[in-house]
Amino acid sequence: MPEQLIRVAHSPDSDDAFMFHALANEKIETGNFRFEHVLNDIETLNRWALEGKYEVTAVSIHAYAYLADKYALLPHGASMGERYGPRLVAREKISPDDLAGRTIGIPGTMTSAFLALNLFMPNPKYKVLSMEEIMPAVQSGDIDVGLIIHEGQLTYVDAGLELILDLGEWWYQETGLPLPLGGNVIRRDLGDETILEVSRLLHDSIQYALENRQEALEYALQYAPEMEVSLADEFVGMYVNGRTLDYGEEGRRAVREFLKRGVESGVVTIDVDVQFVGDSD
Repeated sequence: MPEQLIRVAHSPDSDDAFMFHALANEKIETGNFRFEHVLNDIETLNRWALEGKYEVTAVSIHAYAYLADKYALLPHGASMGERYGPRLVAREKISPDDLAGRTIGIPGTMTSAFLALNLFMPNPKYKVLSMEEIMPAVQSGDIDVGLIIHEGQLTYVDAGLELILDLGEWWYQETGLPLPLGGNVIRRDLGDETILEVSRLLHDSIQYALENRQEALEYALQYAPEMEVSLADEFVGMYVNGRTLDYGEEGRRAVREFLKRGVESGVVTIDVDVQFVGDSD
């Protein structure tokens, strides 16, 4: 069979690098599929997915509501916050009840962090910044509060910032569920046979990383060179684990509940029927 190129778009963060180590470094047999990795920030990936740009891509669960016509949600690759998630931080300790009217730096309007923020406090005053700009903007006083995702959820302490609220813990108190943040999706026009085989290979890549943790972590560290090994290991463990191999029934329920509440709040404008690759209807 002729070689088939599958472009996998994901963020350059250590958890994604860890997850895709086996594919990026040819640690597993991929048959006639050749994988090419494209790296960018999550909000850019969300926007590209609206265009159907890449065969496989990481996306925000929030964004998936607008992508379901082009992409199917894979049953693995989830980033789920187990009583933790995006964090609101500021220069000084303030009550979450006092956030109204304060300018919050956010990493994009299609991110799950932004949807979670809106579920916590409707119509927040916000300013869109790149992920890397948010903490410096809080430190300098350009914005009042930062909505921190990815490794920043751990490194804000080193930046001298105070935790105002962990949206993952807030969501758990509201629902008893993990907070669904990111997922991997695959383009529907590839056809069922290709979708299922590529899904298997992506699953095997995650499994390889979990079974060869130190090796995969060393590869992932190049994407977080400023982080101490122990901190990077903690972050990877937060978002690449058994839940990443399969959402499980609870994880699937969390995705549906998150988007349902998004629709009820008016932030999500498409009520999508969430189905996962390989699941029976």
